Amino acid sequence: MSIPDHARTNFATLLRAAADGNLALMECADSATGEPRYVICAVGRDGSDFVFTPFGHLADGNPFDAYMPPAATLPDKPTF
Repeated sequence: MSIPDHARTNFATLLRAAADGNLALMECADSATGEPRYVICAVGRDGSDFVFTPFGHLADGNPFDAYMPPAATLPDKPTF
């Protein structure tokens, strides 16, 4: 499985924001359901205004249940 360039670029931006102390965790509403989502954002400036760029939200519940690691064959239970 190959990670696309746009994902690598976004991840590098997220790492720079973290190193600079420019990350925020914001409570937002899911655009489809209205449910609360806790969104990781990079914080920038536009003049005197703050600009928040969302990168993703924290997984609800147990993230180990939500994701499978890449594998040639899917295991019965994910292992990380």
